[in-house]
Amino acid sequence: MLQHSVRVRFAPSPTGPLHLGGIRTALYNYLFAKKHGGRFILRIEDTDRKRFVENSESYILETLKWCHIEPDEGVGYGGAYYPYYQSKRINIYRMYINKLLKKGDAYYAFDTDQDLDKKRKEYHHRGLTFSYNSRIRMELNNSLTLTKEQLHDKLQSCSYVVRFKIEPGETLKMHDIIRGNIIVETDHLDDKILLKSDGGATYHLANTIDDSLMKITHVIRGEEWLPSMSLHVLLYRSLGWTPPHFAHLPLILRNDGKGKISKRNADSFNFPIYPIQWKIPKTKIIIPGYRELGYFSEAFVNMLALLGWNPGVEREIFSLQELINFFSLERIKKSGVYFDIKKVNWFNKKYLNKKKEKIFAFLFEEIKTRSILCKKDYLWKVIHLTMDRIHFIHEIWEHSFYFFISPNSYEVNFFNKICHENTISQLENAKILLYNINQFTSFNLRCLFQKTKNKNQTMQLFRLALVGVLKGIDIFIIFEMIGKKESIRRIEKLINQIKEKI
Repeated sequence: MLQHSVRVRFAPSPTGPLHLGGIRTALYNYLFAKKHGGRFILRIEDTDRKRFVENSESYILETLKWCHIEPDEGVGYGGAYYPYYQSKRINIYRMYINKLLKKGDAYYAFDTDQDLDKKRKEYHHRGLTFSYNSRIRMELNNSLTLTKEQLHDKLQSCSYVVRFKIEPGETLKMHDIIRGNIIVETDHLDDKILLKSDGGATYHLANTIDDSLMKITHVIRGEEWLPSMSLHVLLYRSLGWTPPHFAHLPLILRNDGKGKISKRNADSFNFPIYPIQWKIPKTKIIIPGYRELGYFSEAFVNMLALLGWNPGVEREIFSLQELINFFSLERIKKSGVYFDIKKVNWFNKKYLNKKKEKIFAFLFEEIKTRSILCKKDYLWKVIHLTMDRIHFIHEIWEHSFYFFISPNSYEVNFFNKICHENTISQLENAKILLYNINQFTSFNLRCLFQKTKNKNQTMQLFRLALVGVLKGIDIFIIFEMIGKKESIRRIEKLINQIKEKI
């Protein structure tokens, strides 16, 4: 059941650029909010100041803008629940920590890192795994084992954290919109830290409090947070709040079967994982994103939406508004989804067909910089002939240059193979045939050369002369497009190059 006034949030940490998983989370939150006439909120989860990376926030904002999934409120947009930075809400968190402490649902822990390391080693030697939980907490250095006087002294003189007190023996029944019913035994949960020794709130505490105070109705986040769901539900209950609806998204996996896509192993990918380019602050090295590599934001968003969600129809091309109309959390997959860069390129090609005006503008600038003059009709013909061969606007020149200029070089292996007198003779004869044809059309040229000897080799020689490489569109169409005079000139140029070689 949907509550009135749906409110969802995207809450990234400013620890670097967003990768595919992060921006997909933002997209699903946005689509769900818009589908139900709700609000999409951007909150910055900056409790971990040690991992803070400069420019992360501006990167997040620019990425959302490029994807056309801008928030309704939050960081950069304002709203009634300011501030939207966790680092500026410490006093709020302390107030709720005190409530938990007074209620007995949280306690002070004074164990040092050395104390805990020692305990872990002890347990390891016994073949056990150490966990700070109900079975062991009374043996450790915390307020549960101290008198009021001892606690008072400790608080004045020692560093401490605050831990949540998990009560054992309960079967916790929860529901996830994507994964269904989830049952967790509290005996298996440990007493997580809520307040760190530096006085800052952990993600668990800050996230739970902020979601409640900001009236978040649905928490849509990555699968990595699924193990934390039970703690968050218990925190809600302890504070007397109704938990939001949860939906944990599947992982995006590498297509080679080597685990999930993440920033930690970004260098090992042969495809981009960032929506827009990221400049590494320390080294100033720029890592290009989908935007800089020529992908359309619409194609990127369309691809991303289907990376784990099934719209329930056969088609795959959707506008942003159509994605909103079709979207539902119930149709998101439970299992991880494999990422395929070929599929992304396919999406971009589909959107390229709607961008002919942009292709025209790009190609016009290319010929303009080379001081080439040609009519608009000719440019449009070139685009229609070659655009099936490209996935990106910037590829158009590579696949159409031979309509405007003769090749500066020739495919080396084939050129070396044909460097002999017989080739020169073959080209000279072909040149005469071309010269004598009256109507220089692709149809007439095709008919003429269908009957020649060594037809296949002749076609390859023509392609080398006109294009420089053994690829391109129908050779007879190229002949007709560039005309008789230019065609003969290019063949003569190849003949001269062969003569120089031999």
